[in-house]
Amino acid sequence: MNESKPPANKPGAGKTGGLNAEIQARIGHQLRAMYDDVVKQGIPDRFADLLRQLDAPEATPGSATGGTAQKTGRD
Repeated sequence: MNESKPPANKPGAGKTGGLNAEIQARIGHQLRAMYDDVVKQGIPDRFADLLRQLDAPEATPGSATGGTAQKTGRD
């Protein structure tokens, strides 16, 4: 009555397919090589400027907006 079977929907149960360790390693190596190229490209100047603005402490009223608070229409 208490037969112990692994659930059919559990990952790894009945391992009849999937990728072996060598294939997984090759995929991992190729993904790292591809993303290394992306990382080496760096951040465009426009994005770097935006990030600097976000990291800067909030300006006092009037210093960045010309002295008046701008309404966005979402208030």
